[in-house]
Amino acid sequence: MADAATRQGGTFAPLRHVLFRRVWTSSVLSNFGQLIQNVGAAWAMTRLTGRADMVALVQTATFAPIVLLSLPAGAIADSYDRRKVALAALGIMLGGAAGLTLVTLFDMLTPALLLLFCTMVGTGMALFTPAWQASVGEQVPKEILPQAIALNSISYNVARSFGPAVGGLLVAVAGVVSAFLLNAIAYLPMLATMYFWRRKPEKHRLPPEALGRAIISGIRFIMHSPPIRTIWLRILIAGMVGSAPMALMPLVARDLLGGGAALFGILLGFYGMGAILGAVLIGPIRERLSNEGMMAVAMTVIGSSMVGIALSGWAVLTCALLVIVGACWMIVMALGTIGIQLSSPRWVTGRALAGFTTAACAGVAFGSIGWGHVAEGHGTAVAMAASGIGLFFVIPLGLIFRMPEVEVQGEHGLQLGDPDVALDITGRSGPISLTIEYRVDPANARDFHNAMLAMEPIRHRTGGYAWSLARDIGDPELWIERYHTPTWNDYLRQRERLTAADMAAWEHALAFHIGEKPQVRRRLERPFGSVRWSDDVPDHGLRVAIPQPN
Repeated sequence: MADAATRQGGTFAPLRHVLFRRVWTSSVLSNFGQLIQNVGAAWAMTRLTGRADMVALVQTATFAPIVLLSLPAGAIADSYDRRKVALAALGIMLGGAAGLTLVTLFDMLTPALLLLFCTMVGTGMALFTPAWQASVGEQVPKEILPQAIALNSISYNVARSFGPAVGGLLVAVAGVVSAFLLNAIAYLPMLATMYFWRRKPEKHRLPPEALGRAIISGIRFIMHSPPIRTIWLRILIAGMVGSAPMALMPLVARDLLGGGAALFGILLGFYGMGAILGAVLIGPIRERLSNEGMMAVAMTVIGSSMVGIALSGWAVLTCALLVIVGACWMIVMALGTIGIQLSSPRWVTGRALAGFTTAACAGVAFGSIGWGHVAEGHGTAVAMAASGIGLFFVIPLGLIFRMPEVEVQGEHGLQLGDPDVALDITGRSGPISLTIEYRVDPANARDFHNAMLAMEPIRHRTGGYAWSLARDIGDPELWIERYHTPTWNDYLRQRERLTAADMAAWEHALAFHIGEKPQVRRRLERPFGSVRWSDDVPDHGLRVAIPQPN
C-alpha cells in the first residue's frame, strides 16, 4: 500500500483532483465555521443562564439529532442521489446558523431558541455526514481512496485546532453574533461546490431498498456482527463516562481558570491540536499494541489527565493536559472507525459507520447531561475528576468485550449461478422460503452441527430471517437449513452480500456434505397474496428476469 501511495503521489495525491480539492477545501471552511459556532453557542448559554446543566445541553442539542438520525441518514445516502441529499442537509444547517444570527442580532436570543437552532444545525449534520463520507469514492480513483479518507479526517482536525481559538477571540471581541454569522457564511462554499458538481448516477444490479427496510438491514447487520457490536458498545460506554471535557469546557475556562471566551477557545484549540497528534501517532501505535491494549492505555491516560485538569488552576498545565486528552480520544475514535470499516462489506459500510456515529454521539449526548447535573450540584472540578476516575472502571470491560482484531472483509468474488425460475413472479413477490438439504455421515453429525451454527449470524446479517437447522427423524443423514427473505429482490441481495469470510464458513460446512451439491429449494409463500391485486384481476406478473450488472 505504501508503494502504491508513493506511485500515486503520497498522502496529498487526492488534492490533485479538482472535485476532491474543492470539496475538501469547502469542508475545512464549513468545519471551521461549525466549530466557531459551537464556541459561540456554549458561551452564549453560559452568559444567558450560568448553569452547568444548561451549558452541557448545548452539546446534547447538537449531538442528539445525530444519535437519532444517523442510521436513517446512512440509508438515505445509500438509496438516493448523495449530491441532492448533501444540498438539502446544507440548507438545513444554513437555516439554523442564519436563525441564530438573526435572533441574536435583534436581541431575541433565549436558551430555548439557542437549543432549537443548535438542534437544527445538528439535524443537518446528521443528514450531511453519511452522504459526504459515502461520496468520497466518486471523487477520486479507488487507488488513492485511503489517502482521501485520511485527508477528510485531517480536515476536521485542522479546523478543530484553530477554529475554537479563533471563535473564542471572535466572541470576546465582536460578540456571539459574529460567530453565528461566520458559520452561516462558511456553509456557502460547500453549497456552491455541491450545486455545481455534475455527479454521474450510480448503476446497480438491483433496485435500491426502501428506506425503512434499508435501515432495518443496517441494524440487523450490526446486531449480528460481533466485532461491530463490541466496538459499538465500548465506544458508547467510553463516551458516556468520559464526555465531561467537551461538555464542561466553558466552565473549566470560567470556574477553574478564571478566564473568559478567549481562554475557552484556546482550550478547545489545544484539544484539537492533540487530535491531530493522535491521528499522526495512530499508525505507529497500532504496530506495537493490540487494539485492546490501545484502548486500555488510552482510557488510563485520558482518566489521569482529566483528574489533573480538575486539580489544575494553571492554564498552561490545563492546555498541555488537553493536548494529551485530545490525542488519546482521537486514537480511540480512529480505533473504532478502522474496526468498523474493516469489518463491513461495501454494501453496508455507510450504515455501519452511521451506527458507530450513533453510538459515539449517544455517549456524548447522554454523558453531557449527566456530567452537567453533577457539575451543577457539586462543582466543575468534582465532575471532571469523577469522569476521569470513571474511565478506569471502563478498562475491565475488555475482559468480557475485547476490542476485536479485524481484517478486511472482502467481497466473495464468486459469481453465484442465477437460480432457476419457472413461476411468474416479480421482484416484489414474497416472502421467499429457502431450504437447503445436506446429507452428512452420522459420524460427523456433531461437527457439521457446530459448523452450521456459524451460518446463523451470516444469514441474518445478509438479509435472512427465522433461520433454523433441523435433522430428519426418519433419515439421520438428512439435515435441512431453513430461512426466508421478505421478497425475491431481497433474496437476490442476500446472495450478493456474502463476504470472503462468509463463503469460507459455508465451505467449511459444505465439506461434510455427501454427494455433489446440496438440494436448494426456493418457495414462494402466499403465492396468490404476495402482490396486492384486486379480486377480479388475475396475476399478470411477468416471469422475472435476473438483473445483470450494467
